[in-house]
Amino acid sequence: MIDVATLSVIRRWALREQLSIREIARRTGLSRNTIKKYLRAEAAEPRYAKRVSPSKLDPYAEKLAAWLKSEASRSRKQRRTLKQMHADLVALGYAGSYNRVAAFARAWQARRHEIQQTTGRGTFVPLAFAPGEAFQFDWSEDWAVIAGERTKLQVAHFKLSYSRAFLVRAYPLQTHEMLFDAHNRAFEVFGGVPGRGIYDNMKTAVDKVRRGKERDVNARFSAMVSHYLFSAEFCNPASGWEKGQVEKNVRDARHRLWQPAPAFATLEQLNAWLEDRCKTLWGQIAHGKLPGTIAEAWAHERPLLMQVSRPFDGFVEHTKRVSPTCLVHFERNRYSVPASYANRPVSLRVYADRLVVAAEGQLLCEHTRIIDRRHDTAGQTVYDWRHYLAVLQRKPGALRNGAPFSELPEGFRRLQAALLKQPGGDREMVEILALVLHHDEQAVLTAVELALEAGVASKTHVLNVLHRLLDNKPTAPAPVTAPQALRLVNEPQANVLRYDALRGRASAAGASILQEVRHAS
Repeated sequence: MIDVATLSVIRRWALREQLSIREIARRTGLSRNTIKKYLRAEAAEPRYAKRVSPSKLDPYAEKLAAWLKSEASRSRKQRRTLKQMHADLVALGYAGSYNRVAAFARAWQARRHEIQQTTGRGTFVPLAFAPGEAFQFDWSEDWAVIAGERTKLQVAHFKLSYSRAFLVRAYPLQTHEMLFDAHNRAFEVFGGVPGRGIYDNMKTAVDKVRRGKERDVNARFSAMVSHYLFSAEFCNPASGWEKGQVEKNVRDARHRLWQPAPAFATLEQLNAWLEDRCKTLWGQIAHGKLPGTIAEAWAHERPLLMQVSRPFDGFVEHTKRVSPTCLVHFERNRYSVPASYANRPVSLRVYADRLVVAAEGQLLCEHTRIIDRRHDTAGQTVYDWRHYLAVLQRKPGALRNGAPFSELPEGFRRLQAALLKQPGGDREMVEILALVLHHDEQAVLTAVELALEAGVASKTHVLNVLHRLLDNKPTAPAPVTAPQALRLVNEPQANVLRYDALRGRASAAGASILQEVRHAS
């Protein structure tokens, strides 16, 4: 086999020294046809046919190619990774390495691009960001097991463009209040706010996409941006590469966090696990562009983020009219409101996890938000029995079967069962419940429990015990310990004869006075 040095000598003899092919063949020992071939090719170095060696993957090449073709037709969320395909091949008997499978996939993808004439597509300009300059945001859909039920979740992804620190947080819906809550939590975890945020044209931020970079931005989203003092930038339509870091994070998180689907009792527990898992991964994943891990780059970037004093009050406000049964309706569920606002308009402030009812410049009540996307149920009703006390004072009979009062504390329920056996027990129980409007509820409940322990289930006794509790007086007098100077040495004995003697002397004195009065008259 000819080498580069021999080829160089042949070319010099033939082209510079003008030796004949026969003479060159005699000197080198090569055939004249070989010498002619290299001189005609005008090659500066020899080229050899590509070596084809057998591989352990050869028996599975057709199956792997079929898998790659099948996966290419699926959506990104449903595709298997090469590691999963390698595991499936191992289950079929493949004994080779993952690297060989990855090399086969790269070659297959290159041939596919050539066939589709798409080799020019997917070429981008690399982006660079300064510390604290920007973050990127995106939504994705993933699945988790919540309270034993497989649940589809809307997942918010944040990524700092310089340090590549990321946060993943799950929500039931992709709504404004969920978006605001995700920003509050992300900036708290990152330790500050970068100078700008990069988004796609999501409906929770952009009302209308206009020409170029012009956007009609949602008013509430603009309020959040103004609160945190960063500038919001929106990608061109179908240009996800403009926020490619978070797009990649969506894909990576799907394999790091959501496969297999995590299982937790509540969504709050899932989000706590996601936050801890993200922070752990910061210390395990190399940055790629900078020396060290993501955690080390974040430690350098954090002092350059703008500190925030308080989170954004991220609610969405709706005007509702309270029903005659003191309920407001939202998302097929019903929530109670104080009875004094029945048949009146109120403001319903919707947060990611709670609902707040306000009217006339004051907050009336708050409820934990119920989110149920099923449409085969009639929804739920959330009562607060305190909201109906004003109605009870006019209609005490409603206490017996009133739906809001089925959730009374155990002490009140026991007292009610005792009082309803007595005449006028309804009215007396209503007056006891009304005490929570003027006194601490726990103090009233304690007084009720002490009255039940004493076996005196009455309003008078409950009031007596309550007043003692509020005045910090004990329910029973404490024993008196007299000081040493006041102790008796000889305790007096009870003697009723002394009383009789006193009565005798008093009677005699009275008789003499009466006699003197008679003589005087």
